[in-house]
This record gives sequence, structure tokens and C-alpha cells, in this order.
Amino acid sequence: METILFLAPTEADGTLSQNALETLGAAKALTAELAGSSLIAGLVGATIQPAANQIAGCGATRCLGVAGTELAQSRYSTDAAAAEALAQAAGATLILAPAGSRWNRALPGVAQRLGGRVDTHVTALAAADGKPAITRWYYRQRMEGTLTRTTRPWIVLLESGCAPAWSGDAGRATVENIPVALPPLRTSVTGLKAPPADEQTIRPDAKLLFVAGAGWTKKQADGLAHAAEAEQLILGFLKTAQASLGSTKSLVDLSGEGQAVLKFMTHLNQVGQTGSTPRHPKGLATCCHGEEPHTVGWRFIGERRAINLNAGCSWAQGKADVLYVADAFAVMREVNRLLAARPS
Repeated sequence: METILFLAPTEADGTLSQNALETLGAAKALTAELAGSSLIAGLVGATIQPAANQIAGCGATRCLGVAGTELAQSRYSTDAAAAEALAQAAGATLILAPAGSRWNRALPGVAQRLGGRVDTHVTALAAADGKPAITRWYYRQRMEGTLTRTTRPWIVLLESGCAPAWSGDAGRATVENIPVALPPLRTSVTGLKAPPADEQTIRPDAKLLFVAGAGWTKKQADGLAHAAEAEQLILGFLKTAQASLGSTKSLVDLSGEGQAVLKFMTHLNQVGQTGSTPRHPKGLATCCHGEEPHTVGWRFIGERRAINLNAGCSWAQGKADVLYVADAFAVMREVNRLLAARPS
């Protein structure tokens, strides 16, 4: 019998993120699979009532919360204190939380405080022989392992895109406010700086992942490199299609080799064995060859397509659902023209 605590921070508007709702869906499914288990919701943030109302119909037996202006921003000291208080108030044996920079930083320390264990980068939750079991990748995502633990409490951080998000009717939830003595703040947030929304290149919730390879900066048929035009074509497509941008390691490393680069490309865009593992419904790779270290990051993309002039490239060896043997410059010029001609 497990007491499962769904533990999530709220967003700036007091609601829950997509990743948090996915974790709630996984927690609810696991609770149903484990006989005699109960589900408790725990919320942390500057304001938590909107989130509690948002998940009022999830079936949690209790809704606990720690709220305050000190929790509006991510800080290890305050987040860890709030999470520890919620775990103790719930009597939780299994704590399920959405993976993200905020909880990935704070919850391992909470596990130490509680005398428990923590697992990060989890990609699946299920019941095995009446016990909770998790799935995650090892050895740079080349090996998949399933494991269980006997130590309690057990904190599990679930990666985004790994479970269907919970959806249900909102309502008016009763929140039990848990008292906690937060440590004094040693830092203050004076403001936020962020690029305009249409200049963002990493969009985790986008329907399409557009990946650019090093071929965009190489010499083309006329014997010249056209990095400036490549930038215009890629950014134009990202803005119009609201796609997310990925890259191969070879392209993001070019800046250190003195070669032409795409100015907006960083290692944060890198997809693959040493980069990210996105989970977009569709993906389009351009000017890259589909080598194994790169395509390993594509394993969770729903539909994979690629554009490459080489009909024998690795994408053609079963790594892409569709391969267009064509010039990516010409293709993207026409795609951008068609997108621009669409009725608004």
C-alpha cells in the first residue's frame, strides 16, 4: 500500500504546467494499478488556489499546499523546505514530481533530508508485481532499464512528454495550508529579461521539431557558402510555423572551428546522444546525415522526415519515415513561400 504524493510547483498565473499535468496523469494511473493506494496532491507557489481548482476532479483524497511570495521564484532553500513539509504532512511513501530545472535541483536534497531515495529522468511509471516500477535510459540513452526500490520515501521525477496529461473538470478545491518556517532569503529577483515570443527557438510544446545540420553552412552548388540566407530561411520557417529548433553537434561546434555559423544556434539546441531527447509529434531534419549519435535523440519523435541530397545517407537506412532527396535551400524557400501565402 502506497501513499502517493503528486508534488508540483505552480506557474506564474497559479496554474499547473503541461509537464505537471502529465505527471498527475501518471500518478493517477499508478494509484489505480496499486491496490489500496491513495493519491494526495501537493502544490507549491506564490498562489496555489487556481492550480487546486484546476485539478479538483483528479480524485486526490487531500490537497496540501505551501504558498507565499517567497515561493514565486525557484530557490533551493525555500523549495526544499516547502517540499519537505508537504511530504511529511502527507506521510508520503512515493512522491511523483514533474522533472524540470526547479524540482531537479531541489528534490534530491529533500530525499536526503527525509532519509529516502530519488530517481531523475524517469520516462515511465507502472506497477510490477504489485510494486511501483520506473523506466529510464542509461549509457547515453542506449540502454533502457526498469527498476524498483524498497526504500521509502521514494521520489520520482518524470520527464515531460512521457505520459498523457490529466484532463478533467475544474471545480472548487479545499486546500490544507501546511505551515512551514521558510529560511531567510539571501537573493532577490529584480526582474525578468526574455526575448520576444517570436524569437524563441526552443519550444517544447511545438508540434514540429526542425533540425538543422552542418550542411547549411557548407559550400553549395555554386561553390560558395550561404550562411546568411540559411539564417533567413530557418528563422522565417520557425516564426511562421512556430516550430522548435534543434541542431546536430557538428553544427553547434562550428563556432570553435573558425567556420561560418548560424548566429542563433547554441548547444541548447543540440539534439542527440550528447544533447536533448525531444518528444515532438513530428520532426524534420535538414542538411544532416542521420548519424547514430544524432538520431538517438530522435527516438521519441512521432513521425520523422529528412531532406538530404544524398540518397544513401543514414536517414535512408530506416531512420526516417520519409526522405526527400532534394536541396534543403530550394525546399525551404518554397515551403516559406507557401506558408506566407496562406490566408491569415
